[in-house]
Amino acid sequence: MLANTLSAALFGIEALPVQVEVNTGEVGELKFILVGLPDAAVKESQDRVFSAISNSGYRQPETRTTVNLAPGDLRKEGPAYDLPITLGVLAAMKQCQATTLQDYLIAGELSLSGKTRPVKGSLAMAQLARQLNKKGLLLPEASAPEAALVSDIQVIPIQSLDQAIKFLNREISIKPLSVEPALFSRASNDLDLLDFSDVKGQHKLRRAIEISVSGGHNLIMIGSPGSGKSMIAKRISGIMPPLKLEEFLEILSVQSAAGITLDPSKTRNQRPFRSPHHTISDVGLLGGGTFPRPGEISLAHQGVLFLDEHPEFRRSTLEVLRQPLEEGQVTISRSAAKVTLPATFMLVCAMNPCPCGYAGDPTHPCRCSITQIQRYRSRISGPLLDRIDIHVEAPALRIEELINSKPGESSKIIRARCAKARECQYLRFSHYPTNRCNSRMQSADIRRYCALDASLSNQLQKAMQEFSLSARAYDRILKVARTIADLAQSDKIESPHLLEAIQYRSLDRQLF
Repeated sequence: MLANTLSAALFGIEALPVQVEVNTGEVGELKFILVGLPDAAVKESQDRVFSAISNSGYRQPETRTTVNLAPGDLRKEGPAYDLPITLGVLAAMKQCQATTLQDYLIAGELSLSGKTRPVKGSLAMAQLARQLNKKGLLLPEASAPEAALVSDIQVIPIQSLDQAIKFLNREISIKPLSVEPALFSRASNDLDLLDFSDVKGQHKLRRAIEISVSGGHNLIMIGSPGSGKSMIAKRISGIMPPLKLEEFLEILSVQSAAGITLDPSKTRNQRPFRSPHHTISDVGLLGGGTFPRPGEISLAHQGVLFLDEHPEFRRSTLEVLRQPLEEGQVTISRSAAKVTLPATFMLVCAMNPCPCGYAGDPTHPCRCSITQIQRYRSRISGPLLDRIDIHVEAPALRIEELINSKPGESSKIIRARCAKARECQYLRFSHYPTNRCNSRMQSADIRRYCALDASLSNQLQKAMQEFSLSARAYDRILKVARTIADLAQSDKIESPHLLEAIQYRSLDRQLF
């Protein structure tokens, strides 16, 4: 007997339909044959399927059985096919309703006892089921809440194989999950502990970060060890504007494809903060593999990518950031597949001023020669530095300042100002479906929203000539000036806004 059911294969952060065809009662040796380009995890499903069937109280196949995962030229990975294969086998043996099986997209890993385990990519599967006009999808209970965020599709949480069969046979009813507001509104307790009120001094740096967050600008901090660069960077996520539902779904789709949401405790409604070590490989940062998976830049989508000790990263690793910083996405090409992944993130870098870290420090003598300092700083290429909007120094604080300084503003207060400025940009760029912030302005938007009068234009021209800035730096200055004007609730860019934006190109004149 032949039975069919539908599952899905994860391709990047998207799901592609996979037809599971099961034929039992074949003449020949008792054997279980699985075809359709399965990987090792899919091939091992035979043992899980047979154990789950017997431990759930159902009959195992007693004849030759063939399972085909179509299309045959698409690689199938992971244990998510356990549940659809098992249900297909039981439907072919008339232990499960084959007609009801056609109404649902099904995915799930099975334990030997027949209990379900979570799978990657459930959000993408829900979007696929809706696209294919399926009645709903059957998913393990742990994977169902994120899929329920997709509207207009029934998500049936399944705890075990026996429960799935009884549901399909209409012996029991299972209430579909609705959009899960608790998942969207769940905040991080850890994030609440990292507050900007803990940061003493560093007023210029705090101001630069507020501007950076308000406009989504990339930023680099340069300062001696112990000046608080890493401490401040870890608090940036706490002052970023709250996520909108569509942004949360984008983040969740990337995390789901990477397997992060397999642990429900890690699913939070917060902007991601990723801080890879400087020994990371190109593939680890960009993403990749035989069948490409998200890297750190995609996992930082709609959040912060923090590169501590920036010059210590390999040159080739840093250079892969250039295209994603411009386009907000990354395209990974491999012999087996070509995948485009979202990568709209705020890049925050930290570096020392020299190899020993104490150039310009009033209390520690620097032991580095001019040649060593130039070689150290030249590890950051000019094209990459051009793509960093704000350069700011983070001088080390004196002991007196640490002891006597009063606590600064809290993250809550700063977040309110950033959110107000970002909301202004959201309305301004309403003609864009995504990326509605000043850092993503196109050339036409710059001409329209960053227009300067004659005197301001002359000021900027003199600065360009004096500091030998590039054309890309020219646009970056205008974008930062527009953000400063938004924070000041000004309709147009004024002289103080422009002059402050120009001073944030300090590394251009220090390094080159």
